[in-house]
Amino acid sequence: MERTSFSAFSAKLARRWPTALAVLSAVVILGGDTGLGMVQGLGEVIPLLALEYVLLAKIGRRGATWPVVVAGSAVLTAAQVIGVVSPVVVLFAIALAVLVWGAVDGQLRRPGALRVQAWGMLGFGALAVAGLALEPAAGRWLIAAGWLAHGVWDFVHLKRDAVVSRSYAEWCGVLDVLVATGLIVLTVF
Repeated sequence: MERTSFSAFSAKLARRWPTALAVLSAVVILGGDTGLGMVQGLGEVIPLLALEYVLLAKIGRRGATWPVVVAGSAVLTAAQVIGVVSPVVVLFAIALAVLVWGAVDGQLRRPGALRVQAWGMLGFGALAVAGLALEPAAGRWLIAAGWLAHGVWDFVHLKRDAVVSRSYAEWCGVLDVLVATGLIVLTVF
């Protein structure tokens, strides 16, 4: 009996690996520096979350989700380490290039995923920039709102089974909600 219940638990966990990975990721993200550096770093990541959707909507290949995530993370990390230009500027430059590409080939003018993702990029980007520009206590609330809103965005895409892979939408949605909750808890307490 015990072995059967363990097997059932293992099978359920295997199906929910994105959620388990998101919980682990949130622990790593929120388990370190909880000061201004963490808040700034989390603010700089919000445009990356939206950019991944823009890129995947443009190329139309959901199977490329995880490679795009890895590449985007590498670009963000390199921009942070090099420090010549703000990572947010780099991410917006990439988004602008993708949107120009979409405008030139006509995809952006047609109703569809790229147009929706472009609006998402604009909204999430505005939250990130405002959160980073404000005084830290107020900015933390906007950055938390950006993460929470993106979590909702992920769950909508998971439900619709659109733009990104289901595993990514689940992982990112859970991670975003946990990070937003962590930011709020750190702000209140």
